[in-house]
Amino acid sequence: MPVETWAIEDWQAREAAHAARADRLTAAHRSRRADGRAHPVEDFLFTYYRFSPGQLRRWHPGASVRLADAAGMPRGDWRFYRQVGADVELDHAAYLEKRGGTVEFVRALLTSTAGRPAQLGCFGLHEWAMVYRQPAEEVRHAGWPLRLGSEGTDAVVEGQRIRCTHFDAFRFYTPEARPLNVVQPTRERQVELEQPGCLHAGMDLYKWAAKLSPAIPSELVLDCFEHARAIRELDMRAAPYDLRELGYEPVRIETPAGRAEYAAAQRDFAARGQVLRARLLAALDPISSSPTPAHGK
Repeated sequence: MPVETWAIEDWQAREAAHAARADRLTAAHRSRRADGRAHPVEDFLFTYYRFSPGQLRRWHPGASVRLADAAGMPRGDWRFYRQVGADVELDHAAYLEKRGGTVEFVRALLTSTAGRPAQLGCFGLHEWAMVYRQPAEEVRHAGWPLRLGSEGTDAVVEGQRIRCTHFDAFRFYTPEARPLNVVQPTRERQVELEQPGCLHAGMDLYKWAAKLSPAIPSELVLDCFEHARAIRELDMRAAPYDLRELGYEPVRIETPAGRAEYAAAQRDFAARGQVLRARLLAALDPISSSPTPAHGK
């Protein structure tokens, strides 16, 4: 695939715009971190995915771009970059030597997920299953009350079909909740089971974009970050916790109206996630042994 060369004034302007955008998106988290304050919704994107604000801020053009006149700058010494005369570009060979297995796994996962219909019947019950029959002191967000109390929360879990397909949500279920799930996800079945309606699969688009940096354009990484942040808000609004003090009105999935509200939002996120999934697959084409077909699946 041909490499496009960007003039120094062009790529430096993109770099500055990206840094400013990243600073805006992480300002609240950085402020809380400086003061030692925790946030049960927004901190997840930094504590679970472990991609720091500083890493988000660092700009990369992607795998098919050469940056003119960048060799004399610190970027020329960054990992996975190489100098070509006065220019700098991603060193595909060095990158694939270390990350080639990840590239192919992510490509397989995103392709298989994109090719499945969205399932919209989970209603966010994974968060409820994570606290099912759990002592109050062991609840993950113990500083926040359960809207329906422990007994009411357990009753919701027992009164619904739990059908989570995402292993990284399922693995946090309480032992009593796991047998209640319709399927039993495993890491080995991840490519087989992931589907685009899953909120966590949508949030994980950010994980894969960040993990594959610097081969993924940083603008796309931030697009996935914003998508994950919006999904996380719905995820926790539909959770059993009462977070109204933080401004999050609950999506009451224990009611028919709440389940309808959740499914409508889930459908929208699934559609938006498919667009991001296609963009990620296209971004992998320059470093993949099996480029994405023209239809994007």
